[in-house]
Amino acid sequence: MTLLSFQVDQSTISRLDRLAERRKLSPEEVATLAIEEFVEREEWQISEIEAAVREADKGDFASADEVDAVLSKYTAPPTGR
Repeated sequence: MTLLSFQVDQSTISRLDRLAERRKLSPEEVATLAIEEFVEREEWQISEIEAAVREADKGDFASADEVDAVLSKYTAPPTGR
């Protein structure tokens, strides 16, 4: 592991300490988990955005009929009961 040093405002530190206590973990463990989860989520999101841009660049869009089919599921009048 590598030691990482950075500044965090006091209110965040207090919240981190409370969360660590509730989770029965050290504040360092909670911070490490938070950073790992953030990095995973951001990597996934950026990857998905880049894939969508590649699809758009290739002209890979939903047809009008496909869009209408999806929209009709949410805008169709309710069936009688």
